[in-house]
Amino acid sequence: MSGGVDSSVAAALLLEQGHEVVGAYMKNWTNEEGLPGDCPWEQDIRDAREVCDLLGIEFRILSLMKEYRDRVVNYFLAGYREGITPNPDVMCNREMKFGVFLEFARAQGFQYIATGHYARSVKNPDQTVDIHRGGRGKDQTYFLALLEQDQVRPALFPMGHMTKSEVREEAERFRLPVAKKRDSQGICFIGNIKMADFLSHYIPENPGPIVNLAGEILGEHRGLHLHTLGQRKGHGVPSNTFGKAYVVVDKREKTNELVVAFDEPETSFLYADRCRVAHISVINRPLNECAQLLAQPRYRCQAVEVEADLSDESALLKFSRPVRALTPGQICAFYEGDKLLGGGIFQEILH
Repeated sequence: MSGGVDSSVAAALLLEQGHEVVGAYMKNWTNEEGLPGDCPWEQDIRDAREVCDLLGIEFRILSLMKEYRDRVVNYFLAGYREGITPNPDVMCNREMKFGVFLEFARAQGFQYIATGHYARSVKNPDQTVDIHRGGRGKDQTYFLALLEQDQVRPALFPMGHMTKSEVREEAERFRLPVAKKRDSQGICFIGNIKMADFLSHYIPENPGPIVNLAGEILGEHRGLHLHTLGQRKGHGVPSNTFGKAYVVVDKREKTNELVVAFDEPETSFLYADRCRVAHISVINRPLNECAQLLAQPRYRCQAVEVEADLSDESALLKFSRPVRALTPGQICAFYEGDKLLGGGIFQEILH
């Protein structure tokens, strides 16, 4: 229980369904390092405790700061130091919620863990479990793409069939004190902090030129690690052409150049239809058993049909159409229809 409305409603619904429920707050980060921004963990704990008191269930606080640092923050920073763009939210789910937290729950004798994700858990006749997209408007299965069967089998998602507005209505029905609480923003479990401020605290700036595709210098960046492919804002290069905007299309490590160009389908480096994905994990069925394999390269984008040449834990993907801003380090989620099959990490983009 994060102290937000989603996990609070999840607990209330499970209790109403007759489950024996215990609320747990994962204390992963307290901003003891003096980072700029807001890490509202104390308020979140108060809110989660108040919800549990109202529901009449036990509330526990799990201090997992060391594990979070080792498994998520270090992975996150290492990726940016290498010039790629990692996804801490997906890794937090795999390593923390459905990793360390699940291990703790099992050791304490619990049968299931539940979260406020907008996803649906479907049990098969052979007792395996699949994850399907959220049923009505909101879907967060992308963030579960690196889970495996032993992690999803004990997972419950009470709100997978609901919309956000319906969740808030349920919060009002249960008279939960967080019914109108705003959704959290920022880096997973770290709080409301700008990405550039977080990275600058740990990674020294390394200024260099911003150039266009012709090699003309348009400005200066503070460090390639502060930018990602497809980035529209924050690179500091305004466009003098009406209706067009510069986006980041390449990061040249050898020359420390950030390359920007107009966001158009024919722009070099911005769109690609081939890539290599590594570190593939599957939830249930092997990817090569799917009649139609779909790949979703980002959270807020449409899944695209792909052909996959699989080898061990990697795959060479051929998209049915060019896709914008495929980015090394980001997560590629695989689907068959609405069923989440698994995922991997973009390793190489082929132009």
